Amino acid sequence: MSGNGAGDTRPVIQRNSLREQIAGALREEMMAGRLAAGRNFTVKEIAELYGVSATPAREALVDLGSQGLLRAEHHRGFTVPALGWDDFLEIFESRVLVTDSYYRQFSARRALPDLTRLPSLRRRADAAVRAARTGNLDVMVGCDRRFWQEVAALIGNRRIGDYLDWLRVQSWMFAAPYLREMPVLAGVCWDRHLDLVDAIGAGDLAGAHRIICEYNLYTARLLAGLAGRPLESVTVLALLTELVDDEPAPPSPPVPAPPTAAQPEARPAAGRVGSGRRRPGEEVGRELGRELGLGLGLVPQPRAVPYSRFGRRLPEPPPDAPQGRPDPHPAPGR
Repeated sequence: MSGNGAGDTRPVIQRNSLREQIAGALREEMMAGRLAAGRNFTVKEIAELYGVSATPAREALVDLGSQGLLRAEHHRGFTVPALGWDDFLEIFESRVLVTDSYYRQFSARRALPDLTRLPSLRRRADAAVRAARTGNLDVMVGCDRRFWQEVAALIGNRRIGDYLDWLRVQSWMFAAPYLREMPVLAGVCWDRHLDLVDAIGAGDLAGAHRIICEYNLYTARLLAGLAGRPLESVTVLALLTELVDDEPAPPSPPVPAPPTAAQPEARPAAGRVGSGRRRPGEEVGRELGRELGLGLGLVPQPRAVPYSRFGRRLPEPPPDAPQGRPDPHPAPGR
């Protein structure tokens, strides 16, 4: 690509706006569970954190609020919403029904997806598989989202692709707190992305549909187990098991033992920097991040969010109140 003027071979660099970069950074923070439900922050705090003026910070927060990913509160800034099991059921049902309907349309028209995107899809699949197998959640959410964005682009309908992406962001926001409770995440999440690419490349739409149904069923079983909810509450279960009848359930996630005075908790807080220890797959995860360009260019994506600068502590229960479930993902530096 040529630059300005004759003989100038400098590449033309295209950058997203600060507004989009900040919104993207915050979106992935919420998807990975580093910004937990209930965290509240102001435009000023976001602008200071990212080193930008108030205008792009406010625009980014308003954009996320209009998408339902943040809740605007009068005179209190913005709060990360809490997504419960009923929310997940609606998200999951919508995703399954849209995907199944589009597969049936492809089959009826005997049409094939746009295979010119296959090399890009395979690169995304390889990255998603490696991230899932190393168990680095911070990298996994970005790789997984980008892979499914490429899959959605094959159908050639931008509005459907955007809708499916919006549902996936919320699905990760629900799942991340449960996944962060697990002491070892390597091998827990679905990793058959390359099998799906092979089926698409071979024009095997029925095989691709089956793999996607397996993926959805795997996700439902995993999250129902982690959330302690009955799998039968998933309303589209029959639609998934229509093609996947003997798929084994994912292994029960290990329950981390509570830390003791003699044995402190081995799992570092999310995003903690300089703890002296690294989670399994963290080195590979960082390598994947550099390789794929995960990050946001001009605006640095924080690896740790100082608690005093980003969000206010939720109200503490009175001393005599019954103790509930501890915060599965305490804020960094806490």
